[in-house]
Amino acid sequence: MRNLSRSTLIGPTLVLATLVSSIISSFGAPLIPTIADDFHVPLSTAQWSLTVALLVGAISSPVLGRLGDGPRRRATLLSGLVVVTVGSILAAIAGSLGMLLVGRALQGVGLGLSPLAMATAQDALPRDKVAPMIALLSVSAGAGLGAGYPISGWLAEAWGLAGAYWFGAIVSGLTVICVAVVVPHTTTHDPAPRLDWPGIALLTLALTTTLVAISEGAHWGWGSPSIVALLISGIVLFTGWTVQQLRTRHPLVQLRLLRHPSVLSGDACALALGAAMYMVLSGVTEFAQSPSSEGFGFSASAAVAGLTLIPLSFFMLVSSSRILPAALRRFGRRPVLTLGCFIASIGCGFFALAHDDLWQAFAMTAILGIGLGVTFAAIPGAIVQAVPSGETGSATGFYQVVRFTGFAIGSALTATILTARATAGNHATLEGYTTVLWVSAALCVSAGALVWLLQPARSVP
Repeated sequence: MRNLSRSTLIGPTLVLATLVSSIISSFGAPLIPTIADDFHVPLSTAQWSLTVALLVGAISSPVLGRLGDGPRRRATLLSGLVVVTVGSILAAIAGSLGMLLVGRALQGVGLGLSPLAMATAQDALPRDKVAPMIALLSVSAGAGLGAGYPISGWLAEAWGLAGAYWFGAIVSGLTVICVAVVVPHTTTHDPAPRLDWPGIALLTLALTTTLVAISEGAHWGWGSPSIVALLISGIVLFTGWTVQQLRTRHPLVQLRLLRHPSVLSGDACALALGAAMYMVLSGVTEFAQSPSSEGFGFSASAAVAGLTLIPLSFFMLVSSSRILPAALRRFGRRPVLTLGCFIASIGCGFFALAHDDLWQAFAMTAILGIGLGVTFAAIPGAIVQAVPSGETGSATGFYQVVRFTGFAIGSALTATILTARATAGNHATLEGYTTVLWVSAALCVSAGALVWLLQPARSVP
């Protein structure tokens, strides 16, 4: 009876770990104005408190996913949660922006825990429970990112910046205890995988140089020698990383898995949708906090701005659990994924055209949540079905790399667009925000087109 009770708690505990780590890691956009005020830095500099967590999440995903293919899965999951807790404490006591960024970077490790949770579910749950749980974990990660915005806004308004991060430390610490008690030791007898340290270093450098170039392009000038050098370096580093991954015996990610159309289309879709999602998350919260005296915006507090994202999280969960299963059975994976992308684009376009009242922001995030919930829940299932069981952790880890790279690009690109469209006094303009939304809509349409062209027409639901 005790083992039965423990087994029923594995799924909820994995969802809790995924949600908590995603929520804490996404303590970002609503806090950016507060960070800028507290540390006396420009908003564009404070934006790195969000981007650095996404950058670390993109790098940690394949590392943790690779470790999840071996016998250290449970230990790695626990260690990742401990790192998130330590990062929360550092961010709470930070006396400088540099220390805060270190804490935020450690919190970003939590974004890489989703592949571990998926691999643990596959190992510990009955076969018929695995696919629904993987879909729920995928959406939980996305919903947690959305939920982190209103939660961080509430906490910062009530207890200040440090209070928000202390809350994260307490909750993640409790989650460590839950995982330690409920999640069993890994049953696999496969040898522990080797970590590809050269691959990790190349990926880190490639992502960092590219994101710095995207973030600072409008400020430094796109034609400046520094930006051109960073962009060229990013291309060279990504090329070198790709060659290195294809040649090494123990790659960080199995790039050859991209030969499967389901894997290629899923990752391409995740990159575009990830960028679009974070452009909207950053854009709508900053738009809502803009003073209405500027001719746009709602003069909302950080807490109210964060509330506009509640429909996103709610409808992501609802669409994945209620809409997706029936839609897959009736229409198949390719039409459902394509439709989800177009629904997300409609949400972005709606708010680009109609942004006079606060309710329109809520409506936009609800529509976006339906589209993203369907797509982000369906993609991992397609990838898992297409790859050998022994490569599940690596394949889902690479999916997370692509998705979080999209998130980081979206965050950086939002700052770039708003800076490029800013006034002489460096204030964001309505044109800047609408440009962010239209670019997001275009990315969603592109993702839908990629899925339709690359996803097998008769993929298994």
